Amino acid sequence: LQSIVSEHGAQFRGNAQHDALEFLLWLLDRLHEDLGSGSPAPQPRRRDKVGARGAKQQLHLPPCIHAHGGARRPPRRLSSRRSSLTCPHCRKQSNTFDPFLCVSLPIPPRQTRPLNVTLVFQCKSQRFVRVGLAVPLLSTVARLREMVAAEGRIPPEQVILAEVCPAGFRRSFSDEEQLSAIAEGASVYAFQPPLPLGRGGSLRLAGTAGPSRPRAGGGGTGPAGGGGGGRLPPAALSSECLHRGAGGRVLLLLCNTAGAGPQATRFGPPLVMREDRGISWEQLQQCILAKMRYLMRSEVQPQGAGALFRIRVAGSSVACSYLSPQDARPLCHPAVDRALQLGGPGGPPHVKLTVEWDAGTKERLFGSIQEEVVQDAESVRLQQQAHQQQHSCTLDECFQLYTKEEQVWGRVH
Repeated sequence: LQSIVSEHGAQFRGNAQHDALEFLLWLLDRLHEDLGSGSPAPQPRRRDKVGARGAKQQLHLPPCIHAHGGARRPPRRLSSRRSSLTCPHCRKQSNTFDPFLCVSLPIPPRQTRPLNVTLVFQCKSQRFVRVGLAVPLLSTVARLREMVAAEGRIPPEQVILAEVCPAGFRRSFSDEEQLSAIAEGASVYAFQPPLPLGRGGSLRLAGTAGPSRPRAGGGGTGPAGGGGGGRLPPAALSSECLHRGAGGRVLLLLCNTAGAGPQATRFGPPLVMREDRGISWEQLQQCILAKMRYLMRSEVQPQGAGALFRIRVAGSSVACSYLSPQDARPLCHPAVDRALQLGGPGGPPHVKLTVEWDAGTKERLFGSIQEEVVQDAESVRLQQQAHQQQHSCTLDECFQLYTKEEQVWGRVH
């Protein structure tokens, strides 16, 4: 074969390596010559002049394309492809015809990627479950909110999407954001707000049941006193900045951390609660403790007065984001107002709070409890397997992508 080829193509003589595609094009050209159709001689590209920016280009192929990309030609005729350029303003069209022997087809990229979302819903069983979703690559968070709502069978406007990191809340997602903003492997939580009941209602919120309580081992055995409040750094009073007459109820997302700042470590599940903005610090603290009662060590109970923890509005500047125990209405802090105002579209307005415990108080009340244990649904494994497999596509899909209309930009002549 090499000897015969070298007789007709001097460039293939010797033992040097040659490009396989270059050889295939040469072979197809010689076959067409032997079949009497004639080799397509180089021709100048024929086109109608058009001067416009933002023209749309569409490629048309003749119906004589084989599966391997070559062309079957009638005798003494040259197959060519037509490239049409249409101005979006004057609608003038310019056509270019190019003879060809083969077509290099693009491979359509995968249109989805896997994303795990932990659902925190107000149902009677399995309130914490991680599901796997195949989210579109080119879409917005609004689409993700719809997919999560379908999983939980609730309206999309009731879904709160937030990213949780080892140090607490990182951010909330609004509908207008691109899904590409959610990093690979991000810990995304979807919360359903509780029903608007009065304070002290009997509805058990997310975090009161569902996740397995991590094994608590070691730690002190004595009762927790109220002395922890004396060790807390003083927080700036916000009473002077309160809006008089502020009331109503506010939706709160809470993360508990041991320590503060970059060294903080989240423990327990995120909590969802709805409270009156006019409640005192003592009332707010008791509401938080009630939500975490099932996580506490059975032999201890919080006793005494004073602040057991600090509360910081997540996402605000550290200097003015701490709620003060001396405030008559801590939830009327200006940082809470800013958090409600800065929330983007999608989901109910809410405020993310980080509850910071000192290491001693956390150890006395909760032991060595760490982050919540969340059960994975079968969809997590299925989506991972589906996206790890080699992406496949049909030849027709390759041709559809090759001939797809696209918008091109050029200089006006």
